[in-house]
Amino acid sequence: MTLGPPLRAARLAVLAVFFLNGVLVASWFVRIPAVQERLDLGEGLLGVALLGSAAGALAAMPATGWLISRLGSRPVVLGAGLCLCAALLLPALAPNLLALTLSLAALGASNGALDVSMNAHGVAVEKNYGRPILSSFHAAFSLGGLTGSALGGLAAARGVGVLHHFLAVSALALLAFAPAFLAMLPASADAGSGGGPAFRRPTRALAGLGVVAFCVLLGEGAMADWSAVYLDDTLGTGPGLAAAGYAAFSVAMTAGRLAGDRLNRRFGPAAVVRSGGALAAFGLGASLAAVHPLAALAGFACAGLGFSAVFPAALSAAGHSPDMPPGSAIAAVSTAGYLGFLVGPPAIGFLAELAGLGGALYLVVALSATIALLSGAVGRARKGP
Repeated sequence: MTLGPPLRAARLAVLAVFFLNGVLVASWFVRIPAVQERLDLGEGLLGVALLGSAAGALAAMPATGWLISRLGSRPVVLGAGLCLCAALLLPALAPNLLALTLSLAALGASNGALDVSMNAHGVAVEKNYGRPILSSFHAAFSLGGLTGSALGGLAAARGVGVLHHFLAVSALALLAFAPAFLAMLPASADAGSGGGPAFRRPTRALAGLGVVAFCVLLGEGAMADWSAVYLDDTLGTGPGLAAAGYAAFSVAMTAGRLAGDRLNRRFGPAAVVRSGGALAAFGLGASLAAVHPLAALAGFACAGLGFSAVFPAALSAAGHSPDMPPGSAIAAVSTAGYLGFLVGPPAIGFLAELAGLGGALYLVVALSATIALLSGAVGRARKGP
């Protein structure tokens, strides 16, 4: 297959959008402590405010799928990207808890809409390529997150105000979004595709993809929130080495996503998902049983590597399913995954009260094994019932 310059440009455009999305959301994450301090919020009230982001994303994702099925993903990416750049400024301007909660709802809705629409456009480009490329887009998101975190940490260390930091990030992102949008595929590439209503009951295979997405993002949320706590409190490593836990997970995930497309082409996405779930289950399970800091770091790296290609494969399979419009299918799987990301950390905390944190993390082991068992849904969704 000969790939023309417009298709290659569209791929680069989607890579840029994923990267910029990672930069924008990471910029907010690293400045949460500064906003918390400015508003004098305790952890409990901050948690209430952060629920606004979750509620906004969960509300926006299904609606975004409906919009994509009508308009195509390209204009939705543009609208969501512009909204995200504007919404990033709102938490820095919020004068109280209520305003912060509402601003985070807008931020979450914008990010949820961009998440679904950029993945839908990535699937449209992937279909034209005729081979797996979606994992590379998610690698760009991971790299954007690392970049945004590094720049945000530097801004905080130099005493740059949150608003000035966010203004600079948003302005640069807007400048980069413009050429990316112009290089994307036309809206007709996926507008109205799939036929029929945008909302319909998912098939068994799509439901299986939703469970896979739920499991893997629950695991990712658990690693983000509890890896450092496990190393520091349970294994007594101290805060320095504890921070390396999530770093090991993140670096391994980024490396896995960079290799994901090549592995999918060689072995098939179902085999990659099956192997990834098994690697995460075995590696993390063995490290928890060893109860040693170095084993824990290796286990977190195994989890990152194992999880790396699972969510992109699930979204790609949803977007290729003949049973539902791509935007709606991707929105459904994304929403299921996001639910897992939200419920994972508190679920681990509740279990830790009963069985200790080391015992609670075996939930991630069990869900990783579930991913391996349900990996066939990736292949079935592409073929239909």
